[in-house]
Amino acid sequence: MKPLRNILALSGLLLMMASFVWIQFRQTERAKSAAEPRAAQPSAAPGPFAVVVLDPGHGGQDSGAMCGGLLEKDLTLDVARRIDRLLDSEGIATLMTRLGDTYVSLADRAAFANRIGNCIFVSIHFNEDNKPVASGVETYYASHQIATASSMASWLPFLWRPLSESPNPESQKLAGFIQEALVARTRAINRGTQPGQFFVIANVTSPAALIEGGFLTNKEDISKLASEDYRDQIAAAVADGILHYRDATMRKPTLAVTDQGKR
Repeated sequence: MKPLRNILALSGLLLMMASFVWIQFRQTERAKSAAEPRAAQPSAAPGPFAVVVLDPGHGGQDSGAMCGGLLEKDLTLDVARRIDRLLDSEGIATLMTRLGDTYVSLADRAAFANRIGNCIFVSIHFNEDNKPVASGVETYYASHQIATASSMASWLPFLWRPLSESPNPESQKLAGFIQEALVARTRAINRGTQPGQFFVIANVTSPAALIEGGFLTNKEDISKLASEDYRDQIAAAVADGILHYRDATMRKPTLAVTDQGKR
């Protein structure tokens, strides 16, 4: 009887995994279909990526950081939509991991980006700290990021391996351009770029960055984030950073021509 119970348990587990894969497949296809008219637009110029995946942090029952009437989940979606419109005006195709106030797991967000393939991934968040004096903007790249993913691994995040031994230089470059633009646009305190093993940027194969656009535990930051004009500046900064990354990646180094005749 024990072998039979083991077989039944294994069968149940396999059925559950197959159901999970099918549900995720259908969700991804619906999301891609909804975004297809815009994503199919030709970009203004050929570039190093086909799509920008925007990831508004939190959503649904996961509110993220909060202060009074300001919820991180609402701010991230608002800013992501503004970035989306700006990139669209530049002819850059975009997809979003959530389009409304819905909960999407971290694994689903990363798996979504991995199924898109030729993309860059930018996750939008806002900070909190137990010290109310903490303020400013910062951008993260993964200290260890997955390098490759099999088709099965893209559906089952817990199978993703291996992690890189060092940060992805393209992710570092993307984070650097976004951080530079954030500081230039917002004039906020520059907390720099730094490695951080956040799941959504560590478990995508594409260049990935995560921004923290201010602290919901700081009165001055809260006051600024409540302003649509300031959120416009954050969105414009992220769009600027993405465009600068694209242009820098497209730019090929030129070889210096030297005179090898007379000395």
